Amino acid sequence: MKTILSSDKDFICDIQAPCFQTLSGEETELVKYSKTQIHFRKGDNLTKQGAFSSYALFMIKGLAKQYIEGDGNKNYNLRIIKPGEFIGLSTIFNNKQFNYSTVALTECQVFLVETEAINQVCEQNGKFALKIMNRYLEQNAKLYNNLKTVLYKQINGRMAETLLYIDTMKSEYENIFQLLSRKDIADFAATSTESAVKLLKTFQKDGLIKLEQKSILLLKYDSLSEISRRG
Repeated sequence: MKTILSSDKDFICDIQAPCFQTLSGEETELVKYSKTQIHFRKGDNLTKQGAFSSYALFMIKGLAKQYIEGDGNKNYNLRIIKPGEFIGLSTIFNNKQFNYSTVALTECQVFLVETEAINQVCEQNGKFALKIMNRYLEQNAKLYNNLKTVLYKQINGRMAETLLYIDTMKSEYENIFQLLSRKDIADFAATSTESAVKLLKTFQKDGLIKLEQKSILLLKYDSLSEISRRG
């Protein structure tokens, strides 16, 4: 992890997100001077569950994995964070601790924006506040959907849903499956690595997918969607 200075070639001046385009000149300057641009190496932690923070993060480049840490080596993966997405929005709404951990799947560039500045802009600019709130609610809706999946779907349904979710990113990130270990996929499906490996082989035997080393090719989307739907 390192701070990117304004003199560095990788420095980016503005946050390219629709919500920030609603700011006035004065508000833009406030955010500009309250942010820090950071470069994270692959495998670096962007956030740590339970850690106190005075900032939210905005992904500029790269991919990261967001997950909840359980006991021992048990984790549950929530989502893959792409450029243009926020991390740690809960710190803006009176929660000064990160609710989850985030680790870089690739090299990442991130803006750290002080929550005090975001709060001040929210008080002044209703449109901006609404857009931030909508982003936060969208993330919460995803969390509730994850909870529903874990509570009500069997392992086959959870694995099918996991594969379909990851595959949606292949149009932008062709090697997305290669960035994830079998444990990563198991943690998305809320199962053990051993069970995940066995189920993937079963899916391949049934002609639903094709396993090519770390890569996974989905062959029958309709069948996988039906398995996911039935749970």
